[in-house]
Amino acid sequence: MMESLLDFVKGPLFRLCFAIMILGLLRIFTLDIWNGYKAWRKAGDKRIPWKLIRRRSWEWIFPFKRIKNNFQVYSVISILFHVGLILVPIFLFAHIELWKTSTGISWPSLPFTLAFWLTISTIIFLIVMLFSRIVVKPIKALSKKQDYLWLILLLIPFATGFICANLNVSPYNYHFFMLIHILSGELIFVLIPFSKIAHCVLAPLSQIVCGLAWSFPPETDDAICTTLNKKGARI
Repeated sequence: MMESLLDFVKGPLFRLCFAIMILGLLRIFTLDIWNGYKAWRKAGDKRIPWKLIRRRSWEWIFPFKRIKNNFQVYSVISILFHVGLILVPIFLFAHIELWKTSTGISWPSLPFTLAFWLTISTIIFLIVMLFSRIVVKPIKALSKKQDYLWLILLLIPFATGFICANLNVSPYNYHFFMLIHILSGELIFVLIPFSKIAHCVLAPLSQIVCGLAWSFPPETDDAICTTLNKKGARI
């Protein structure tokens, strides 16, 4: 029974959840591009600062310059956590085999030792970030309920995957932890387009959208004056 359930979540359910994520992100991506294009059409100055867009996009992908003095340790941990969060799910050998089974597509995997330590470090960084949001007052003040829930949800597939891959457990426990591992990952797939985690795909695009809409349309000044009841007044 458990093996049949695992076959289902590894196959049809995995493909469904992945399709929901891709279609959801594609919808947001398309809407962002379309809204940026409409804003560009209304802009007074239609010149697009591509050099600035490229620089800001690279700064977002490699955000070392944005580390704040008051949160240097937390910022570094957050960056390192994102490295493991991206590399382990994509380049772990077992995950690539799952992709190959489900879609027929595969690619090179991480060496086992590197994947092992990346998994451990990501789990540690997750716990530290969760603890910081609970204890450190400035970080706690900026945290919302979904920030805590996301950290817990992301911790589940990493912890259960580590147990399945590296600890000696009974076949029943292995199947149980593997089921939790896959289902939690698929839940993350489904939630990504409907939460702030979509920024992992869309944040670099935001620099392009800002570049397209960087100038106010010609009628903006008149509209502002009308709204403030200052039409015709000297400012």
